Amino acid sequence: MTTRTGAGRWLLVVPATVLLLTATGCGRSEQPRAASAEGQQSATTATTPGGDAASSAPADKPEPTACDLVTDQEAAALARLRLDPHQAGQQSCTWTAPTTGPTGQVEVYVGDGAKKMLDIERQLGHELETLSGIGDEAYLDTQANEVFVQKTGTWVAIRLVLLNDPKENHKPLQDLIQVVAGRL
Repeated sequence: MTTRTGAGRWLLVVPATVLLLTATGCGRSEQPRAASAEGQQSATTATTPGGDAASSAPADKPEPTACDLVTDQEAAALARLRLDPHQAGQQSCTWTAPTTGPTGQVEVYVGDGAKKMLDIERQLGHELETLSGIGDEAYLDTQANEVFVQKTGTWVAIRLVLLNDPKENHKPLQDLIQVVAGRL
């Protein structure tokens, strides 16, 4: 909505309102998000590949945040690069290499988004290697730099963006997802 003032100037009411609402939303505490994640968790259940419903994570144990599952040092070790500090999303955490150096990025996803990523890889026909002994289910995408784990109903995905042969990253990805599974 715009309004023309007598001096010939346009007031931009809607953009200013949106900016104000966005700015006030940035200062909120993390408590409401944790409570809503806990509510979502108890309301959802995971489904195994055979279609059987598996129990979701216990209601008294909230879903972990992505940045709590991988440390800055572990992300840098995975990428074998110096990375900028992590950027937290609602169900994700991202580390990027500085723009002055080689290209590199580490992404961690927790929850339904991580499971959806795995489902998309399957739909695309990517070759998924089953990783035994890690969580309740674990898979390595052998065509991309992605690894997935599910433990007690919580899915986690780790994606590595590097300009190298994905085979060089299989072992580091497997090692990190095993550490992450132990934290679930």
